[in-house]
Amino acid sequence: MSDLLCRVRQWVFTKLKPALSLVFIALIVVSDAALAAKKAGGDASLYAVDGKFSRDTVSELARKLSKKAYKAPLSVLPESLQDLNYDQYRDIRFNPEGAIWADESLPFQMQLFHRGFYFQDPVEIAIVDEGVAKHLSYSPELFSTGNVMQKPLPKQDIGFAGFRLHYPINRDDYLDELVVFQGASYFRSLGKHQAYGLSSRGLAIKTAEPDGEEFPVFRAFWIEKPTPDSQSVVVYALMDSPSVTGAYRFTIRPGRSTAMDVEATLFPRVELKKIGLGAGTSMFMFSSYGRQNVDDFRPRVHDSDGLLMLNGRGERLWRPLSNPQDLRTSAFMDNGPLGFGLMQRNRDFKNYQDLEARYEKRPSLWVEPVGNWGKGSVVLVEIPSESEIHDNIVAYWSPKESIPAGTEFSFAYRLLWGDGPQAQSDEAIVLATRSGRADISGPSPERLFVVDYGFPASSVGSDVLPTADVKHSAGSVSHVVVAYNPETKGYRVSFELDPEDERLIELRLNLLFDDGRKAESWMYQWTR
Repeated sequence: MSDLLCRVRQWVFTKLKPALSLVFIALIVVSDAALAAKKAGGDASLYAVDGKFSRDTVSELARKLSKKAYKAPLSVLPESLQDLNYDQYRDIRFNPEGAIWADESLPFQMQLFHRGFYFQDPVEIAIVDEGVAKHLSYSPELFSTGNVMQKPLPKQDIGFAGFRLHYPINRDDYLDELVVFQGASYFRSLGKHQAYGLSSRGLAIKTAEPDGEEFPVFRAFWIEKPTPDSQSVVVYALMDSPSVTGAYRFTIRPGRSTAMDVEATLFPRVELKKIGLGAGTSMFMFSSYGRQNVDDFRPRVHDSDGLLMLNGRGERLWRPLSNPQDLRTSAFMDNGPLGFGLMQRNRDFKNYQDLEARYEKRPSLWVEPVGNWGKGSVVLVEIPSESEIHDNIVAYWSPKESIPAGTEFSFAYRLLWGDGPQAQSDEAIVLATRSGRADISGPSPERLFVVDYGFPASSVGSDVLPTADVKHSAGSVSHVVVAYNPETKGYRVSFELDPEDERLIELRLNLLFDDGRKAESWMYQWTR
């Protein structure tokens, strides 16, 4: 799947799921004077303007903006950019030789995205150097077009749709694409030798709620100019929506796992009751289970295969993802979570067999709260999907207490884009989940589950078998068997579930060792 298609995928999803009210809300606060300037072809910059800049600049902008009534979108695209189709938009390319800092021998470079197609709202960008911000003006010379996009590019300063940063993460002589900020408050990154997959976003509001989801947007960005020896780059963002404004600071450090330290302050216009912090958005179509209606040559299709949680008690919990028939929301209550995230744990190409998408190279996204986030829940939303172009998985932290209007709420966390957090060498982790009918002689309501465990250090497993404790909210469980798996040097647990007359059953498997070794708790939600 092309990089552009990956970025567009989440927007196709928001456009094509009206039943779930996941419709992108195009947001921009523009005064009448600014709108008139835009129509006249002038510079309509409101936030990312020339002037002094400090760590407090964006917070002050967000605070002042929150005290004003929200205004509906007033974005105006020049006629030549209206009604572009996918191929026309794809044909507008940034000129690499015009990359920001391309001629300054710096470790980072920046390229811009053109407005159009689904990305119609203007994004303001400024470069910060030695405490001074300089507005980055749009120019058609920054872009080129091919044979498909025959319309002329505008000459006035229309802003941008977003930006991407490049860095030599894989080899010293080539600057790879490292991070993208484009569309609402969405952004994505990756680790060394990986390819783009899942996304994160600044804030989730009323995800999958019946009255519709609200999509805050980053209206403006300020990017600090790196030094020749920089190993990180700092990005500031101003967020706005009908319910809240926000100031964000991202410190981005490339590496085997690219780290982002996120510092944020929210300024609610209204009481915030249904929000998600550290939200990740991914795709799951099918895996080695739930393949009853799959007609595909590939064994697996997913950007992520499980939700991993490290709760406040230090327990590791693993929940395999699913593509359900109906919208499904699960909440895992916790106090002071240590981390959570959507993982792509299976890294073997033979389990995907997709030479174009290369799902085995998609990054995991791990969220580490900074400080005590208190009481709340890790929420997992699984949305029915019939196509891999749809992002149908969302995971985030939902605080128990609402945030009153007119207050300020600050929080911080670290995002790790890579292979995910490593367990202790002697801690068993879930390697695979499989399921099928229990009676191979014919149709049967009973289900067979097979869960494989392994260790980060392959020599840890032994012939001394642990015991398995399978808890179930309904139905009955039988034939629980634990066997040594010589192929993984771990253990295979199998059991049968008779759902009886139930339509939904929560399952939890705990692997217990006599010598005190730990194991992830496997959690699963079976539905008829």
